[in-house]
Amino acid sequence: MYPLRRNRRLRTNEAIRSLVRETIITPNDFLVPLFIVEGKGIKDEIPSMPNYFRYSLDLLEGEVKALWKLGLKSVLLFVKVPDNLKDNKGTEALNPNGLMQRAIKTVKNVCPDMLVMTDVALDPYSAYGHDGIIENGQIINDETAEFLAEMSISHAQAGADFVAPSDMMDGRILTIREALEDEGFINTGIMSYSAKYASAFYGPFRDALDSAPVDLLDIPKDKKTYQMDYANRFEAIRETEMDIDEGADIVMVKPGLCYLDIVREIKNEVDVPVAVYQVSGEYAMLKAAAEKGWLDHDAVMMEQVTAMKRAGADIIASYFAKDVVKLLS
Repeated sequence: MYPLRRNRRLRTNEAIRSLVRETIITPNDFLVPLFIVEGKGIKDEIPSMPNYFRYSLDLLEGEVKALWKLGLKSVLLFVKVPDNLKDNKGTEALNPNGLMQRAIKTVKNVCPDMLVMTDVALDPYSAYGHDGIIENGQIINDETAEFLAEMSISHAQAGADFVAPSDMMDGRILTIREALEDEGFINTGIMSYSAKYASAFYGPFRDALDSAPVDLLDIPKDKKTYQMDYANRFEAIRETEMDIDEGADIVMVKPGLCYLDIVREIKNEVDVPVAVYQVSGEYAMLKAAAEKGWLDHDAVMMEQVTAMKRAGADIIASYFAKDVVKLLS
């Protein structure tokens, strides 16, 4: 006797599969990372990230308009800082006419309703490629947090809607939140990289911004003293809960695919939006495999972003955002 319930009835054709689908991807799910460089007329493809570009401010305008037309309403800005402006303390980050500050204004001028989030970290500005100030061969925490608060104020003054601290210094969310409140930026949000792991998947991103840690004997060669050990799970929950207590409005897990268990753990524990970052290495791997003909690019791309949302991500920061939305349309 056959069973009364046959689960395959709900898989018979695309119409029924679409009707009962549990996880739906839309343009509203995405946060688009953008890389900015000095100069004019520059749209520079990143070698390790095929079909992804660094933009000068004049061409950034057109890219922002194109994103908005596709229904992509949120961007996350990163800047590639010239070497001559880098130092140990990230001084250039506070320049009111710096590249990040001008990039924020550019986006807001061309598309006032675009949500602008900004990377808050020292590594693009550091002569050593680290997310903190270095003293006596150590990345010092509290002074770095204070500097990140100043950087956040500068971004808010330029018009940023959210600041996104990606450094993993202890206590920096509270320091930033208090500084923003003191300066009257009560509506400037914080998206905290709460569970950012010391991952090998960041290589192409560091190429894009020329921000890899330098190899010198007297300083750390990696970021393992502040980014999380990828073997740890419960630590991610502790970090995230602390950030929420300190004032984070959105929390993020980074990277994505290898950390979907962490996304789900955090989603089950917190009551704020959870973001995930589909990082440069994840992007590069699929692009390379598709170029070789080993994987179906679009099918795998959609499977990956769906998995991230299914795992509990409310927001997906992804270099695939434009590709996904074009495919959906």
